[in-house]
Amino acid sequence: MNAATEITTPLPLGEPASIASGAKLWPFDHKLAIEHLSKNDRRLARLIEKSIEFRLEIEEAQSPYEALLEAIAYQSISGKAAATIFARIKALGANGRCPTPEEILRVRKPALRKAGLSGAKILAAKDLARKTIEGVVPTLEDAQKMSDQELVDRLISVRGIGAWTVEMFLIFRLGRPDVLPAHDYGVQKGFALTYGKKDIPKPRELAKFGERWRPYRTVASWYMWRAVQLAGKDARKVTKTTTARRKRAAKAKKSRPKSSR
Repeated sequence: MNAATEITTPLPLGEPASIASGAKLWPFDHKLAIEHLSKNDRRLARLIEKSIEFRLEIEEAQSPYEALLEAIAYQSISGKAAATIFARIKALGANGRCPTPEEILRVRKPALRKAGLSGAKILAAKDLARKTIEGVVPTLEDAQKMSDQELVDRLISVRGIGAWTVEMFLIFRLGRPDVLPAHDYGVQKGFALTYGKKDIPKPRELAKFGERWRPYRTVASWYMWRAVQLAGKDARKVTKTTTARRKRAAKAKKSRPKSSR
């Protein structure tokens, strides 16, 4: 499975990430980021004013391997179920710690199935372990020296890991300031709500618009998640444009007299 076929589970709407104990603050000036975004985008400035101040913390405990193993466990299922499964996986390691790559490779498939991993996730976990041993998956120290694109290119070679998962890693583990997860449904919906769109934007449209948020697209994305929470039930009004709906709109436009276009 590659970036194109990855099954992602966006962070719960309105809850981009929890503040974990023992975590450290973001490695960039978020106040400067807010000032920059507010100056360059009036609508975003209004959202920032009525929202809480951007303040997330990043967890220091996990290595890239551990963070990605957890991401695999969490794909396409509820957070509660995934937490239970990941706790079972951790129990397979020595002294109750997360299994090392070598330990994951030694664990037989039936044991991983019993822990709750699907066949596809078992293959992904073992490929992650192999590529960590081979050095494809970097250590945290090496990851911090690499560019965002270098990490995306490197990590999507792991089975079951796509660009979205790497973007979440860049944001919530490394604290990178300029990441825009254009395929994330929460960010897409927040954008539609903030800018008065009736439909969910396509990733290309969102990415193009997001150029104005550089070099703090991470912060802007965080406020898109907040926009969904602030909208409450009204967030349901924004939906994905179906193929049939697009065809009807195109047909209606084509049938209108030229003078009315």
